[in-house]
Amino acid sequence: MSVDVELCTVVEVLRLRRALPDAWFRTENDAIWARVVDEDADLRTDGHASELSEDADDLAPLLPIGTFILDQPVGSVEDRFTGLVGDNHGMIRWEQLIWPEVPELGYGGRVEHDGVTLVFNCDDAGTDLQVGAHTVCVDLHRKRDAGRYTAWPAEQVGRSVIGPPYR
Repeated sequence: MSVDVELCTVVEVLRLRRALPDAWFRTENDAIWARVVDEDADLRTDGHASELSEDADDLAPLLPIGTFILDQPVGSVEDRFTGLVGDNHGMIRWEQLIWPEVPELGYGGRVEHDGVTLVFNCDDAGTDLQVGAHTVCVDLHRKRDAGRYTAWPAEQVGRSVIGPPYR
């Protein structure tokens, strides 16, 4: 399980740093990414929370700052992370899921690249266009009949598929 959020204020960055001390941070400021080597651009690459400055004057020029934690056990950070996302674009991704067999749909179940992504304040895991709603994306990497099988997990929780499959 992994989490990711783009933070737009110093207050949010410092709050998340305190709440999730294992997080990693990276500037998403395009102007900084466009520069050649520059000592002021410390977060051009990933930096651990313990290395992150607590000085607002140091952090402000780096905004927005992407924050992420990768490869965590299920149930370890989801609740804390959900409480910190606020109005920002973020996501929780559960990967390598083993979907159950559904013989009547011709699906044998497997792990490969299947997963579930909960997207905050966005309607799609592949974009950062904020819409103020949350979306659950079910990832099934089955070439044939994926749309038919995708409806099955949604029906198990009383929901339906709301968008077309992506290829």
